[in-house]
Amino acid sequence: MPIKQESSPHLSSQCSSDTQDTIVAISTPNIAVSGGANRGAGSVLGGGIAIVRLSGTQALKIASLIAVPVKNNTLNTNSKNPSNQIINQKANQKTNQESSKDKNQIPTQNPSATQAQNTNFTQHQAKSKIDFIDLSPRHATLCNVYDKEGILLDEAIIIYYKSPHSYTCEDVIEVHCHASDIIAQKVLQSCLHYGARLARGGEFTKRAFLNGRIDLSQANAIAQMIATKDAYLQSALISQLKGSLGDFVREVREVLYFALASAEVMIDYSEEDIPSELISDIRTKLESLRVRLAKIYDFSTTRAKIGNAWKLAIIGKPNVGKSSLLNAILLQERAITSNIAGTTRDRIEEEIIIDGSIVRLIDTAGIRTSTDMIESKGIQLSLQALQEANIVLAIFDSSRPLDSEDTQVLDALSKNKKDKKILAIFNKSDCKNVLKNQDIKRIENLCDESLSISALDVEHTAHTLQEKLKEIIAKSNLNGEVILSASYQLESLKTSIANLDLALQRLDTSELELFAYHIKDTLESIGQITSPYTNEEMLDKMFSQFCLGK
Repeated sequence: MPIKQESSPHLSSQCSSDTQDTIVAISTPNIAVSGGANRGAGSVLGGGIAIVRLSGTQALKIASLIAVPVKNNTLNTNSKNPSNQIINQKANQKTNQESSKDKNQIPTQNPSATQAQNTNFTQHQAKSKIDFIDLSPRHATLCNVYDKEGILLDEAIIIYYKSPHSYTCEDVIEVHCHASDIIAQKVLQSCLHYGARLARGGEFTKRAFLNGRIDLSQANAIAQMIATKDAYLQSALISQLKGSLGDFVREVREVLYFALASAEVMIDYSEEDIPSELISDIRTKLESLRVRLAKIYDFSTTRAKIGNAWKLAIIGKPNVGKSSLLNAILLQERAITSNIAGTTRDRIEEEIIIDGSIVRLIDTAGIRTSTDMIESKGIQLSLQALQEANIVLAIFDSSRPLDSEDTQVLDALSKNKKDKKILAIFNKSDCKNVLKNQDIKRIENLCDESLSISALDVEHTAHTLQEKLKEIIAKSNLNGEVILSASYQLESLKTSIANLDLALQRLDTSELELFAYHIKDTLESIGQITSPYTNEEMLDKMFSQFCLGK
């Protein structure tokens, strides 16, 4: 049955979940789930802390079975878990009393995740009392952490988030241990032994969504925020997590409700009695809204194509200075340069960061007609890079007249200029410019902007191009406006624009009942940006794209 999830800006005092089990996962991405051939055992992977996260009704109970607070901040050198010993003594006493009953025998190992769920805390089902660990909510407690045999694993910080004041709206335990594969895995295995289930990808966030702590747009923002490497998108997604997308939808709905209320009032009046100023006001508001929605849609779809990195292709005829330009931007010799045409035959890629945005530079083989099989393959790769690029640097030699190879470059640009920013780069500005004015105008008409540089002046060239790239990237951003990153959000916005167009058409012909009908459709489709109609299959697909532990 479809679920309509409404946005919940305030945390409810009582949370519920369809799932009653307790889940666990390593929540730090730089700690691998299993060892790798190229890593040493127990190696530290990029940080000092690994976090093992538990969520569910048994989280505190499991923490009580694997950890004991350190008294006076002194590491307990006893290799056995004292609470485990007490529990085992109580379990043994109970077992001796009922030795005739085989069902009370204590298994030494949890055979599987399924059995773990059916036999949670089998070791302690002899009615023995478990002394819950003394953890103050939202306080860090230094603890000794033990494995299922009671062997000391690590000295760790444990933080308890009591329901509903946690990420999932359930009881949450975080074990902050040292960043070792071995330690993190053993803590995880200890939790699994005592009844936790290994969390699926995105299951913590899914529980937060199902418990009403976040809406689906915020859940999507979390996934994108973790995945993105772009500083601008990161900032926009943080705003979205804080509810900017919900604010945007409310603003749009206010305009639509005004139009709908006005239309329903006007339906009861004859056409002669309808104030023309009101019709004009409605049209102005809706047309302005339509422009805004289209701008957001175009920008969001463009950013979706860019992904985590802008693609910048450097193209031109052979021996025009493409590789020299790449080296100048990178301030290092990445590509081999020579005065022999056709030196670059393969596609060379490097990444730089411009104002927090990753730009992938692609140096390509010179575009020309070639009978050499290897060079021809390189030229095909050049044309492919041109098609994929968001930004194109088209290089021309200003010290030589335009020739047939330059014309081939211009033809390629003409066929692939859609959705691209093209910069004409006139290289060799240190030499006399012999290009004809008509050729310069032809190039500039095809490109968005032009620059004159000398690849020999490395520092100046690097500074000039990087400043231009900063400008291009800055202009491409919709500062202060929302970004839609999920496919369902883009589809909802596209439908909203189409419905709004139909409404405007009916307004122009004074068909107010049909106008009101299309406005209602627009209200419904715009609302699905933050509160779509979902089913379990859609939710599973969405949250499975999250990283494990989130």
